[in-house]
Amino acid sequence: MITDRPRGGMAALCLAELVCWGLLYYSLPVAVTPISADMGWSHTTVTAALTVGLIVSALMGPTVGRMLDDRGPRLIMGTGTLVGVAALGLVAIAPNLPVFFAAWILAGFAQAATLYPPAFAVITRWYGEERTKPLTTITLVGGLASTVFAPIIAWLIDALGWRGTYAVLAGLLAVLALPMHLFFLNRTWTDEAAERAERPSRTQLRTVTRHPRFITLQIAVAIATFTLFAVTINIIPLIIERGAGYSLAALALGLVGFGQVAGRFGYPNLERHTSTRTRTVILFASGAVGLWLLAFIPGPVWLLIGIAMVTGGVRGCMTLLQATAVSDRWGTENYGAINGVFVAPITAGTALAPVAGPALAGALGGYPLMAVAMAGLLTLATLLSART
Repeated sequence: MITDRPRGGMAALCLAELVCWGLLYYSLPVAVTPISADMGWSHTTVTAALTVGLIVSALMGPTVGRMLDDRGPRLIMGTGTLVGVAALGLVAIAPNLPVFFAAWILAGFAQAATLYPPAFAVITRWYGEERTKPLTTITLVGGLASTVFAPIIAWLIDALGWRGTYAVLAGLLAVLALPMHLFFLNRTWTDEAAERAERPSRTQLRTVTRHPRFITLQIAVAIATFTLFAVTINIIPLIIERGAGYSLAALALGLVGFGQVAGRFGYPNLERHTSTRTRTVILFASGAVGLWLLAFIPGPVWLLIGIAMVTGGVRGCMTLLQATAVSDRWGTENYGAINGVFVAPITAGTALAPVAGPALAGALGGYPLMAVAMAGLLTLATLLSART
């Protein structure tokens, strides 16, 4: 199933993903400290606003997927960008915590319509069986969002304060992402499936989404994503507990990001030489080994950083595995609707992982013990993945 690709569509979609990830996701982690200092809210409270927004995004995923299948990407992703502009504008003027949370809940609706899941649906529709290379490309570009926008946002905060910065970010989203969605995406689909007048019924969709194989895979990928993210995003305190200084631990986090990008470069080669099931088990097992090593190896620090980089590479591959899991097993028909259901718990797990890691570390008595718990969960997910 391949639909007509507008000229320049791939480049436009990559730029839009870079901007949407940078502004609708990474802007808040950069702005946490100045917002906390200005408003008197704790860092955890400020970060929780992003978590709530991501949970909203997860809940909206299936609906957005069905709408994308029915109406094409221009209206859905363009409207999502406009909602994002409004959300960032509301952040800029939020007078209190309830309005601040409301702004990020609104941003959650925008995230559901603009971040990876809808973009993956568009690329799958455009390229069909040749989707792996463009999927890799767009995740590589999206992976640079924090690299590109974090220093820009930090500079804007120094110059304008966090409120002025969010007003500028709302304008940037409107200027940089909205035209990409409105002028370079399909208004309607033009492939053979789109020409069928009959819309898939809920019964047809449930045949796939309620099948034990689908649910097992969904649970396994959600666990894998949650555990890998919970440990790697908290690599700084884990490395510090092993005796590293803050600067070296911060470098470790940066190298995890580098490993993530490198892993995405290597994924197409892995796909060419493995079956769907084998590839899934290899990635899950590799991630589990990485977490077990981070949990039990006390040092030296350079070895821990190397393990963290490799584990970051697995996490990078997981993004592409998630993008192709549905189409590899159930084809591309009704991909948006089915994938929207598939990624909902994965998105929710990603939202909860940054706060779940520290909470579990506090309950268990340290970050290495948190890594033990996560490694155990990922080992379970590996066993589940072998059944899919």
